[in-house]
Amino acid sequence: MKIKLVVPDLYKDYIEGTEEKAPVVFKSVLLCFLTKAVMIGGNFTNQKVHINTRVLKHMYDKKPAEEFDFVIHNIHSIVRYPDHIYKNKNAKRGQLCLVKKIKDRNYLCSIQIFTNNTEDISVVTAFRVRDNNYLKNYELLWDWKGGGPSS
Repeated sequence: MKIKLVVPDLYKDYIEGTEEKAPVVFKSVLLCFLTKAVMIGGNFTNQKVHINTRVLKHMYDKKPAEEFDFVIHNIHSIVRYPDHIYKNKNAKRGQLCLVKKIKDRNYLCSIQIFTNNTEDISVVTAFRVRDNNYLKNYELLWDWKGGGPSS
């Protein structure tokens, strides 16, 4: 079964060709459902992860074109099938970082969990990790290999 990637369409409809820091129409869409293993590893109570046009616009304005293009075509895999889940640093936006290695490079997606009546999960940003030491001081919460934190 082929997965319909909604993020490239959202980008084409609302972001492509906009000037830097230009306002965009706010649209939020379902990015994916988390797997049961990721839900348990990240202690999630909701499977649904959303992404919106403001996040895409931020990434479009801040990331190199080839990185942005790669991320929007692979963000579904980064979020749904991460290799690692880290606790994000307090000064950073989003509580958790989902990290996946694709083509020998690590990609990080920061997610925010809103706990109102239900747990809403939303992408905050995503990017290629350039420095191998970037995650060194982040707390590893879960590792795909063992289903729990590495020791």
